[in-house]
Amino acid sequence: MALKMELQKLEVWDGNMAASQALRQAQVDVVAAYPITPSTPIVQNYGSFVANGYIDGEFVMVESEHAAMSGCVGAAAAGGRVATATSSQGFALMVEVLYQAAGMRLPILLNLVNRALASPLNVNGDHSDMYLSRDTGWISLCTYNPQEAYDFNLMGFKIAEDLRVRVPVIVNQDGFICSHTAQNVSPLSDEEAYNFIGDYKQYNAMLDFSKPVTYGSQTEEDWHFEHKAQLHNSIMNSTPIIKEVFDEFAKLTGRKYNIVESYDCSDADLIIVALGTSVESARVASKKMREKGLKTGVASIRTLRPFPYKELGEVLKNAKAIAMLDRSLPAGAMGMLFNEVAASVYQAESTKHPIISNYIYGLGGRDLTQSNIEGVYLELDANAKAGKLTHPTQQFLGLRGKKIGFN
Repeated sequence: MALKMELQKLEVWDGNMAASQALRQAQVDVVAAYPITPSTPIVQNYGSFVANGYIDGEFVMVESEHAAMSGCVGAAAAGGRVATATSSQGFALMVEVLYQAAGMRLPILLNLVNRALASPLNVNGDHSDMYLSRDTGWISLCTYNPQEAYDFNLMGFKIAEDLRVRVPVIVNQDGFICSHTAQNVSPLSDEEAYNFIGDYKQYNAMLDFSKPVTYGSQTEEDWHFEHKAQLHNSIMNSTPIIKEVFDEFAKLTGRKYNIVESYDCSDADLIIVALGTSVESARVASKKMREKGLKTGVASIRTLRPFPYKELGEVLKNAKAIAMLDRSLPAGAMGMLFNEVAASVYQAESTKHPIISNYIYGLGGRDLTQSNIEGVYLELDANAKAGKLTHPTQQFLGLRGKKIGFN
């Protein structure tokens, strides 16, 4: 029997500690992991919790991130509740096995502490690894601060393990700005948290010898298409279940989350769409620009996958000008968020379409300042008044040297 940990109603945790406490309360059976900055404290804390008797589970130390996810796949297929954490290059090494986990419909939870991808080598946060995850077949949830890192880990298990979903889940948080920044966090008691998630429901467990199953079979052209379509269908149809989990969590905690978070967007002409810790920064700037007479707002999403096209399009449909802030190098294209949001806007039921633009920012941990964001709003205002783009479609925000922009 695992020991209980007495928590205060208000704890001061960084995002890593918040995530690891959620893993402890979920009583994860197996964490297989290999350390990498800035996600290491999540699995390190889990190992300490196991060693000190707070978790009746196993911490498996492996030789690489590829092996870490392979260990998670094996443990989940055997019938256990499984989680891990990684970042950046480690995540890139894991990617091969992520496709395996998704295709096998194993409800693993992965904390992805977002960090830049090399080269050049960089340990600071941007969304390169988050964007790399898009097509792996995992549900991908977005958090903005340590409280949300805690909350979304608890909800992530419940979403992944729901038999109507049964798809692995990634919980994203910004490296260092969230993972290593201590803030007030209101945790649940151990009993409340575990009861919210519920006991693990085994499904097609390999160690259930009364019902033999096979994992990792080869299908070729006869059935490969159908299996992939089923996975896609499950992810696309998971939104109602995710909303259910959000609603249940709100009743328990009073903390209400939405698939699309809208800040002052109901009457906004000028809207910024952002992810991660930049959302809160954009809200501060929007409030200041409102005081100057501009009708500004901020929209953000909780599910990178499934992408909430309909819900986001509804929020944005009356805007005159929209800027998508992408914290990742698109390397030969418009940013991911720009492309996805553009699809949302053009699918929305509206007789007019806003002027849209793309800002690449914050690569390798470069600061996003209030001046930067206010400048974006001023350019959006100029676009709205001119009825067209007054600058290149894509710009690099806060870049030293010669200004770069692409139409």
